[in-house]
Amino acid sequence: MKPKYLLTILLTTITIFLFSKGNIFAQEDNIKYMNGKIVEIVEEKEIEHKETKEKQLYQKIKILVTKGDKKGEEIISENGTQPMGHTNKYRVGDEILISQMIDAEGNDIYYIVDYIRTKSLGILFAIFTVLAVLVGRKKGFLSLLSMALSFLIIFVFLLPQIEQGKDPIIFTILTSMIIIPITFYLSHGFNKKTTIAIVGTIIALTITGILSIIFSNLAHLSGAESEEVLFLQGMNNTTYNLKGLLLAGILIGTLGIMDDITISQTSIVHQLYDLKKDIPTKELFKRSLELGRDHIASMINTLILVYAGASMPLLLLFLSDERTFSEVISLEVVSTEIVRTLVGSIGLILAVPITTYLACYFVKKLQQNKKITN
Repeated sequence: MKPKYLLTILLTTITIFLFSKGNIFAQEDNIKYMNGKIVEIVEEKEIEHKETKEKQLYQKIKILVTKGDKKGEEIISENGTQPMGHTNKYRVGDEILISQMIDAEGNDIYYIVDYIRTKSLGILFAIFTVLAVLVGRKKGFLSLLSMALSFLIIFVFLLPQIEQGKDPIIFTILTSMIIIPITFYLSHGFNKKTTIAIVGTIIALTITGILSIIFSNLAHLSGAESEEVLFLQGMNNTTYNLKGLLLAGILIGTLGIMDDITISQTSIVHQLYDLKKDIPTKELFKRSLELGRDHIASMINTLILVYAGASMPLLLLFLSDERTFSEVISLEVVSTEIVRTLVGSIGLILAVPITTYLACYFVKKLQQNKKITN
């Protein structure tokens, strides 16, 4: 591996260890997690919950602990004791995650958390990795490396800071400033085109952050619209800045797509300039922006479909709810997704002219400097 890539990885590692504290994967003192395998369904029937009056599957299950403090022991747990919209139906041989708690009398209580899905996810990730390297070759490998570093920075640096109650916006901005140069240079190389794309990304991301703050305030978004957020608040004694978490999510999500736009526009400018070096700056900007408009059109369509696919249950509200369109979009859970989508899209759209202008300016500036030098 080239020294410049090793330097990037080294700087990333140093940054992580300087700023990270604690272990994000630490377990709570009163809860222990174990892996297990179902060896017997002791009892299975339908029960009716008193609260909801609805029937639900109930299972009494014998589990062999395969990983954890009680490895090798057999325990009994129940499934379907609480009223829920959906209850998993477990079978003998299923690998599951179990939580162990101690009640007020000092007795151990075991809960089935969910299936263990690491094998299927591992196979899928292996297919993705192999295809990325086979098709993308060197660039595919470096993109995988930059993706891994991004996740590492988020999980080891950003999330622990937020977990300690620190401002999500400040630390998301700081994380973005670390991720942007590392991932861009690793994926696209150390050159002027990448540097220009980095500057364009930072400017567009800053505008996105400002817009997200303004419109989250105008729309009176609290950030507490999802069950996950409420569950997070009840997990420990940390008081989270929920609106800050919402804005941080918008920034990280936008950053993930902005790479493609800014790099593409910078490359377009350099390609057009290489074909005709005497092209005026205005003409270079106009032609590059024209190509960028095609990128914007396809990007908007892609974004809408991506958000529609991810928010299918939310979209069903428009069909199943008897309220009017204006009443439905005024619900915070709907308004949050609208603000997230539109603010992120605006940032991505603005990244095109901003990066195009910067690339045109620096390309022509470089040409002038060469003429003066000669």
